[in-house]
Amino acid sequence: MWHDFGKRWGGRRGTRLGGRATFSAAILTIWLGIAGTVHGQVAPAGDAGRLLISPGATGSWFYLQYGDRKMPGVTGFVDVDSRSPFGIEFEGRWLEWNQTVLVHTETYSMGPRYHRNYGRFQPYVKGLLGFGNFNFPYSLAQGRYLLVTAGGGLDYHLTRRIYIRAADVEYQNWPQFTYGNMSTVGVSAGMRVRVF
Repeated sequence: MWHDFGKRWGGRRGTRLGGRATFSAAILTIWLGIAGTVHGQVAPAGDAGRLLISPGATGSWFYLQYGDRKMPGVTGFVDVDSRSPFGIEFEGRWLEWNQTVLVHTETYSMGPRYHRNYGRFQPYVKGLLGFGNFNFPYSLAQGRYLLVTAGGGLDYHLTRRIYIRAADVEYQNWPQFTYGNMSTVGVSAGMRVRVF
């Protein structure tokens, strides 16, 4: 094998060592080139694995398909991000104001979040999964249902730790709702503070 390798690369017949040395030098050069490239892509050790935790709150306004209701409420959330653009969002929302006949909802969900930074602006998208509690008219019944949410928004980096949540838009699907598939859609705005 080495004999053929050396012959193909300009070596003389019988110069097995010369072919082996050429092959080893080529492998070493490639290996050093790859090692240098990989080293250039590694984050500094001080940032590796660091989590950024940011709790926040927003005011929310949602349209509920059930009875065509428009309901304001509040949302609490925690974003757990890493130095990469991927993170997780935990969210709780209480649509309790402007009730008619005592209809209101609370939702609790979590899921992946993807964000990018463009100067002070941080657009993001998210997909959440959880459950929603629904209080039917006159509190005659309550139900807990699967909740699937797709959303996105824009945060503005005001200071080192404070972000203004300029807009957060969500579409929620309640696929197992008592009277058939129900959807809600809404917008929220508020702020979040990085604590770690």
